[in-house]
Amino acid sequence: MRVMGNWREYQIRRLANDPEAAIDFLRMTLEEYLADGDLTFFLKEICVFIESQGGVPELSKRTGIDAETLSDTLFNEVTPRLDMLSTILKSFECQLSVEPMYCNTKT
Repeated sequence: MRVMGNWREYQIRRLANDPEAAIDFLRMTLEEYLADGDLTFFLKEICVFIESQGGVPELSKRTGIDAETLSDTLFNEVTPRLDMLSTILKSFECQLSVEPMYCNTKT
């Protein structure tokens, strides 16, 4: 009988092996958070991404931020500070950006 893993484990493996998919996953996660404001979901998905990239120990090395501080930020369902989120994203060569939510069609 074939043993099935769970969805989270599958996502972690998939994102670990496909850097482009990992960035798309981050983008989608942020878009969903901006649309529905579900902080719990957002933080869980950010943690999936981080696990796929080596986990909190690797993130700590990349950012220079203490692993305990990162864990507190990511696992306590408290809104992360913008500078902390920006630092995490920069460590994966990503950035926050601002784009209009609508297209102005007036000429």
